[in-house]
Amino acid sequence: MKYEINMRIILALIFLPCSVMAQANDFMRSTGKMNVVYGVILIIFLGLAWFLIKLDKRIQKLEINQKDEQ
Repeated sequence: MKYEINMRIILALIFLPCSVMAQANDFMRSTGKMNVVYGVILIIFLGLAWFLIKLDKRIQKLEINQKDEQ
């Protein structure tokens, strides 16, 4: 009996957020704000990619300088 109750609670905790997210996505699409969410995610991703590329170039310069000093 306890196992059955625990399983129901676990399943409810797993599937409840899924249904809430589906409702939130429908709301965002119906109000036209889903494109804003996609835009923000894209801007964040591009910013991170730019930062990583810039960081990689700096590290390469440091490696070259270190090899020249040795």
